[in-house]
Amino acid sequence: MEIIIINLLHIALWILGIYLLINCLYLAFFAIAGLFNLPKSQKHAITYKKIALLFPTYRENSVIIESVKSALNHHYNGDFEVVVIADGLQPQTIAILKEMGANVIEVFFKKSTKGKAMHFAMEKLKDKGFDIAMVLDVDNVLGADCLHYINYAFQQGNKVIQVHRTAKNVDTSFAFLDACNEEVNNQIYRKGHAVLGLSATLIGSGVAFDFSYFHSKLGYIGETVGEDKKLDFMMASDKVKVAYLNDVFVYDEKVENAQVFTNQRTRWIASQIEFLKEYALEGILMLFKGNIAFFNKTFQTFLVPRILLLALLFIMAAQSFFNPIGPGREFWITLFLSLCITLFIAIPRKFYVDKRLYLAILQIPRAMIGMVIALFSIGKAKKSFMVTPHHNKPVKDNH
Repeated sequence: MEIIIINLLHIALWILGIYLLINCLYLAFFAIAGLFNLPKSQKHAITYKKIALLFPTYRENSVIIESVKSALNHHYNGDFEVVVIADGLQPQTIAILKEMGANVIEVFFKKSTKGKAMHFAMEKLKDKGFDIAMVLDVDNVLGADCLHYINYAFQQGNKVIQVHRTAKNVDTSFAFLDACNEEVNNQIYRKGHAVLGLSATLIGSGVAFDFSYFHSKLGYIGETVGEDKKLDFMMASDKVKVAYLNDVFVYDEKVENAQVFTNQRTRWIASQIEFLKEYALEGILMLFKGNIAFFNKTFQTFLVPRILLLALLFIMAAQSFFNPIGPGREFWITLFLSLCITLFIAIPRKFYVDKRLYLAILQIPRAMIGMVIALFSIGKAKKSFMVTPHHNKPVKDNH
């Protein structure tokens, strides 16, 4: 009996090792691809499309005022309208926004979700002649000439465009760590994919859609906590490619402490598990039908979140010094180091000379603990709208 248990444990550890190896290979492949350059974005056009800037807003009364002020001052040669989708805003906030010149659309739901709010707003806007709908988070600030670049990209035939979302605040070690994480995501899931001609992964903000196409899809979003992932799968099913503009920026606030980090990741993990269950089988079927993009989106739901992957590989490398069963210590140590190298490859070069990077690395154990807590708290995301709190942070453009 003891021999049987040892053999089963040996097999289980090898299965785990192969699974984690696949994780590391996927991340490394696209991180290396992301080292290559994309064509420079263009902004000069003859005609200008009408754009709706959508700010889905949930009880963020101070931040939205500053964000709208910034958006209204954005320079664009064409027509654009700032639309605040107001869920739970105070009457005085709504009055200020309207006086500033924003179009405020109030929504009232028993259970609030971003997807439902955007669908309601798009129904109100559908007859106003918009060509493009751009989704922004409540704290987002457009980079210089952002709308001009988007306008040009749409005139090249694109239906969906994700711009480079980057940090506007790195004033705490945890915020700097989150900024690094955002850039790693950009390198692997957006730039790396785009370099290879694949569809970039949506983030949830800083993304522009063909207005009619976006409107047609929002009715099928439902009450998911991951509307961006749902849209990703819809577009992959339609074989609509998400273009990525790596040199066009939208500035986004990063989380500043472990508690907010945990709440945010709880929502993200819940979303990943939701779509893993929903699309696992369909993704395999789509592969046989030649839809590589859809299979790729499904494959991503099987990947271990990077912070958890880093923690798991560290634990497996440590235990290999005492446990002779399964892959040897060389295997686990190599996997752990390869993941570390992959992450450093994906972090922008300018971060290396910033001492805050090395202070941020010290926050990784706290982030690992936060991810474990998030993993066991995903039920909360299904019961409530776990909004990330925001503050008025000034933009520091390092690009």
